[in-house]
Amino acid sequence: MPEVSNGTLLRRLALASLIANIGLVVTGAAVRLTRSGLGCPTWPKCTEESYTTTPEMGINGVIEFGNRVLGIVLGLIALACFIAALRQKPRRRSLILLALAAGLGIPGQGVIGGITVLTDLNPWVVGLHFLLSMALIATTYALWKRTREGDRPRRTLVRTPLPTLARLTALVSGAVIVVGVIVTGSGPHAGDENAKRNGLDPATISQAHADLVFLLIGLSVGLWFALRAVKAPAPAIRAAGVLIVVELSQGLIGFVQYFTHLPVILVGAHMLGACLVWVATLSVLWSLRERPFHESPQSAPPVPAAIPEPVA
Repeated sequence: MPEVSNGTLLRRLALASLIANIGLVVTGAAVRLTRSGLGCPTWPKCTEESYTTTPEMGINGVIEFGNRVLGIVLGLIALACFIAALRQKPRRRSLILLALAAGLGIPGQGVIGGITVLTDLNPWVVGLHFLLSMALIATTYALWKRTREGDRPRRTLVRTPLPTLARLTALVSGAVIVVGVIVTGSGPHAGDENAKRNGLDPATISQAHADLVFLLIGLSVGLWFALRAVKAPAPAIRAAGVLIVVELSQGLIGFVQYFTHLPVILVGAHMLGACLVWVATLSVLWSLRERPFHESPQSAPPVPAAIPEPVA
């Protein structure tokens, strides 16, 4: 189909953007865990005189500056996605809007990053920085998946109440991430030894986070069994199974890091795991729907009746 052929470049760029956004989270974790959050003590410059790090700033300056450089690379990839979407024939409005949203998020990240530095790593601003990354991961994932779809009305592949259960699972997955951000803001890894924390009790917030994780795993297991019971399409069952495996791995890392007093390696792995849980959650949502390509009236088969449970 011409849409697939013309969208090859955009599809590859969208995947690159998705991976780069996950990479930005990982390098951001490295900044915080190595206490390099103020390695470049000002913004947008690295020092008052230079936009780049200097030898006197040591490894902390290199790590912080490297994270800023990756943000620039991410912006260039997003710009390439937008241009590719504009040049695609036939031009598709949905892809242009998604590429534009992904692109606008990059300067938004830069502004929040600057505020983070200028507020001496305020934990709430740092958390907002991470949550915007989660939003950009969702946007670039949607762009990547939409390059393989058409523009006919979406149809769900399973009947009620499974789409509702999947959306509830996604909602809890998002809540786990948000509360995890609050846990991080109460813990010891502030990005700089003098940075303030949010003042909340780490044990209490960690327990709330763990409770949500148990709820998420329970919903995911229930969804997997339900999909198998109704003989849902194999990709949907597989996506739910992958989500459970990723959640269990992430939960194991979380418990080990908590009881070993948050070693930096495990905290970094946990932040990567948060991204992977989020991507696996999105994969489940997308596996429950389809959106065919347009076909000519002469060759198009009758369109099956839509199941009135649209999934994101």
